[in-house]
Amino acid sequence: MAYDLHTHSTLSDGTFAPIEMIRQAVANKTRAIAITDHATSADMERIIPEIVRVCELARNYWEIVAIPGVELTHEPARKVAETAARTKAMGAWIVVVHGETIVEPVEKGTNLAAIKSADVDILAHPGLLSLDEAYLAAEKGKFLEISARKGHCLTNGHVAVLSKIAGFKLVVDSDAHKDVELLTDSFADAVAHGSGLDNAACLLAISTNPEALVKQILDRKK
Repeated sequence: MAYDLHTHSTLSDGTFAPIEMIRQAVANKTRAIAITDHATSADMERIIPEIVRVCELARNYWEIVAIPGVELTHEPARKVAETAARTKAMGAWIVVVHGETIVEPVEKGTNLAAIKSADVDILAHPGLLSLDEAYLAAEKGKFLEISARKGHCLTNGHVAVLSKIAGFKLVVDSDAHKDVELLTDSFADAVAHGSGLDNAACLLAISTNPEALVKQILDRKK
């Protein structure tokens, strides 16, 4: 049963409402989904409360762990840690940071800031990750993403190689912006193997690691 901990809705640049994304995940038999719309310190007050309410509604009535969160996107690198802490205080259960990629002009230093922040759970599509950052991510126990997203997926192989060298934890996410882009078991497996991971590493990235992260999140809410 797939986990999908990085998705978007109409609250940012997605094409389906949060509840529609969650309902499709239920139909896909997904164990846990996180709604992580793009946000910054300038607009998260508008986004987070609605995501929190929608996820609570879904958890109360459907067999899925619906997790409210954000993806901090183009947040100034020097402000990432402060903003991540604020999002958690506002009710976000998970904080994803939009990593430095080859397809978007994310500020240099964002990967490092996310790795260093105790309140950041996933560094998404960190395509320009350095070896030093990879070792630090392993030391900090940070989860880094293998992405199913067009464009961002082009550096999955680089991220996978650095994970093998440095030992940081990988998770496969869809970065879905519409319902048909959400992960299924077979799609997650294809993305993981397509990055060059072997069978054991694929299992870790698809199931074991996201399951451990969801457990951490739920334990924090007790």
